[in-house]
Amino acid sequence: MYICTGFFLKQTKGTIRPFFISSMERLVTKEHITQLVEQFIAGNDDLFLVEITISPSAQISVAVDSEQGVDIDRCVALSRHIEGNLNREEEDFELTVASAGLSEPLKVHRQYVKNVGRNVAIVLKNGEKFIGKLTDVNPDEVQIEYEEIVKTEPKGKKKKICTQKTITFADIKKTTIEISVKSNKTK
Repeated sequence: MYICTGFFLKQTKGTIRPFFISSMERLVTKEHITQLVEQFIAGNDDLFLVEITISPSAQISVAVDSEQGVDIDRCVALSRHIEGNLNREEEDFELTVASAGLSEPLKVHRQYVKNVGRNVAIVLKNGEKFIGKLTDVNPDEVQIEYEEIVKTEPKGKKKKICTQKTITFADIKKTTIEISVKSNKTK
């Protein structure tokens, strides 16, 4: 929304042009959408909020997840709940409700808990990367089990060993699920 607040005189050409400012007050806020999602989730115990984004052009994106996965019917029901509590006459918006995708980084603690036992790639803020099995999650850190190649002493041969590493959430830059496709070919 733009509001004409006055006029100014452009010195070089001497013409009068309107001066517009943008009204930055949003009628649809992240806090309001969060409240609506939490109302809906209250009746769906295993469903949880992953992320809400609202663009300057009022494109609202809501990502949710659950322990059992999120089907299209739950996304539609959540979308209807949100839209039913917003007024399109006050502000035009576009709403997208989706499940958190497998290719997207993990963003909330419950996603880590949900994915214990799966292979993940963890990139630390210092640039180190670990790929392995997520074995444990607590409120402050995760534990990953991965294979490491080390040299053995007498002849310097390389050997794979299983290593466990504890990583704090504060050190994690990004965690993604490692998707593996196994072939069941028989000969």
